[in-house]
Amino acid sequence: MAKVLLINPSYVTTYSGHKASIASPLFPVLGLSAIAATAMQHGHQVSVLDLCYLPYDPQTIRQHILNEKPDIVGITATTPGMNQLRDISVLIKDIAPEIRVVGGGPHPASMPRETLLESMLDVVFIGEADYSFAEYCDGIPLKDIKGIFYRDGDQIVSTGTRPPIANLDDLPMPAWELFDAEVYRKHASRIYVRKAPQASVEFSRGCVFKCDYCASKMTMALGYRKKSPQRCAEEIRKLYSLGFRELLVVDDIFTSDQEWAAKVCDAIIEANTGMIWTCSNGIRVESSNVDLFRKMKKAGCYRVAFGFESGNDEILKAFGKGGKASVAQGREAVKQAREANIDTQGSFMLGLTADTEATMIDTINYARELPLDMIRFANTIGFPGTEMFNRYHAKGMVASYDWDDYSFYSSKSLFTHAELTEEVMDKYMALAYTKTIWLNPAFVLRRLWRGIKTGDIFWDAYYAIKFAFLPAVSNRSASNYYARDRWPVYDYQGQALSRTDYQIARKPVADNQSIVNNEYIASSKYIANNKSLADNKPNADTVY
Repeated sequence: MAKVLLINPSYVTTYSGHKASIASPLFPVLGLSAIAATAMQHGHQVSVLDLCYLPYDPQTIRQHILNEKPDIVGITATTPGMNQLRDISVLIKDIAPEIRVVGGGPHPASMPRETLLESMLDVVFIGEADYSFAEYCDGIPLKDIKGIFYRDGDQIVSTGTRPPIANLDDLPMPAWELFDAEVYRKHASRIYVRKAPQASVEFSRGCVFKCDYCASKMTMALGYRKKSPQRCAEEIRKLYSLGFRELLVVDDIFTSDQEWAAKVCDAIIEANTGMIWTCSNGIRVESSNVDLFRKMKKAGCYRVAFGFESGNDEILKAFGKGGKASVAQGREAVKQAREANIDTQGSFMLGLTADTEATMIDTINYARELPLDMIRFANTIGFPGTEMFNRYHAKGMVASYDWDDYSFYSSKSLFTHAELTEEVMDKYMALAYTKTIWLNPAFVLRRLWRGIKTGDIFWDAYYAIKFAFLPAVSNRSASNYYARDRWPVYDYQGQALSRTDYQIARKPVADNQSIVNNEYIASSKYIANNKSLADNKPNADTVY
């Protein structure tokens, strides 16, 4: 039996110091909960150190390592948390070189070779790591574990891509019990969470669309797999028993299979826990349906989030939004959600590859026009592993490879844009919030009326004051790292980036139907039409 410690880095440098920070996402890390569950199923002892709500402090981590004395430490990281991962890997090896240190999450999965070269990790997990991590804890030889990159002397070896998990119901329920619900109640953003504490859940995995800025396919699969409605209800019952009272559904395309989504809602209603929930990003505008929204409302859903991205149809086409997403359909989607008495949140991106000042004005005006209850703007960032980042890198347009800079809400320009300077972007980010919120009487009145109805008027007032004094974007400084001067150095400018190909969900045609443009197609057909994805899979034991 291995003693395992899982670490989630601090979110402070990513989410603090700007207007959007009033809605910081603080809840148990779903990915760590999932891999912990399979490891525990295999008989291993697992604990979690979640630093998300704390400033980054190496001494806290050091003391935890000394107290726990783990055999294996696993660290998850998005790109803004990558420098913390590097630092923690050095820190742990300083404490005890025999501790095995591994990494996963969006950034390491997107750049496994580079992550190993710029850290002291022993192994990086790519794709879905549920079973791979458990096998690693079991002590199975590395060459026999699919879905990892590891060091072999001076070489870095890939074991190839692990087939996606066909039946998600086969997985044990995430180990949310490793997290203290009370911690997340205390630190929850009450403008974002109505009934704290909140936990995140996934009822399905994957997405069939290929937006050029999205990196989700590096940790999930290009395809769509769903849990049974009964399993979804079981997870909700478990979370309720652990003290959680609100759910954040993080599925990429929750409502695309509307028949299944309705059955999930029926199962939630039958479970009768009283849990309320929101959808963070799983509502595509072309898959909106007022009848489904009404069913979701009955099941406890009180807010849906739409990723509008742009208020210009040509820009939507330019970055590969896919499906039938359009400005007009966005208007209809918001209208239908409001008819079902569900709050609406809109997310918008400024500085998309094809954006100009004129198209950003279109986006700002569009956001102002829509009857939204929450509005968030973000600078467009091509995160490592995305088509956007790879394109910028190939053209020498990446301005920073310092991962601390990779926050949606950073004031620092990360890429050379054909039309837009850093100063212009800062100007339009500030204009966006001013025009859509402060100088938008309709929005102010909606928030006021909502606050009165829900009893959250005092929270709304509190966050409005914070919002007023915070800048649109953050100019924060880097964290106080333990060993920045001893991080391994990798020359991104001088070396080509490796490419980890997307996983593709492969199930029997009868069972696996993917959704493209609101139509169902078998995965075999999808693969045939995307031959480059199917033909470029890493081979086992490929040396990079």
